[in-house]
Amino acid sequence: MLWIKSLHIISVICWMAGIFYMPRLFVYHAMSEDTVSKERFKVMQRKLYHGIMTPAMAASLVFGFWLMAAWKVNTGWMHAKLLLVAVLVAYHLWCGKTMRRFANDDIPHGHVFYRWLNEAPVFLLVGIVILVVVKPF
Repeated sequence: MLWIKSLHIISVICWMAGIFYMPRLFVYHAMSEDTVSKERFKVMQRKLYHGIMTPAMAASLVFGFWLMAAWKVNTGWMHAKLLLVAVLVAYHLWCGKTMRRFANDDIPHGHVFYRWLNEAPVFLLVGIVILVVVKPF
């Protein structure tokens, strides 16, 4: 099980790296004014989402549920953690939707909006780590 736990941690780190970086790309894309920059950000967003974020999310979920099933964890802290993970998955899907809008040159918000949204996953990560390590209930 230590191999599965290791793979889970590695995949979560990769997923979170993408989750933190994608909104930064939205910020820079929303600020860009020339076509060359906009096209470059479209490519970067697509490769990040499909090449790193989504596979890392899938691996995180598979290995996480594998660990949960193997260790038969069914406690309050795990339910709270799963709720935060569900919110993180929703955030991931929102990033995908936003990426598709940017790809169609539909930029619904300014760069300040995306700067604020860049902070949301930090709070989710803090909550998840505290629940896993401290197991408060």
